[in-house]
Amino acid sequence: MPDDLSREDVQTALAQVILARVREDNYPSTTQMDLLEQVIPPGLVRDYVNVLLEKVLVTRWPSISMLRRLQRVASQLH
Repeated sequence: MPDDLSREDVQTALAQVILARVREDNYPSTTQMDLLEQVIPPGLVRDYVNVLLEKVLVTRWPSISMLRRLQRVASQLH
């Protein structure tokens, strides 16, 4: 491993990859969203919330699980 690579760097890169996947998928993987929520850095939380909001807004009947996820993420914000 390179000495200049930090855990935060890897977590941010992983979060960006998963966030892009969640954004692209019509029905994102619950497992991927769970993993994203475990590693997401504070600087990407706004993007994630926006992605979740977009998913809810473009669907006539959004899933209860997506609404609950959005509620849970929002409740963790300061």
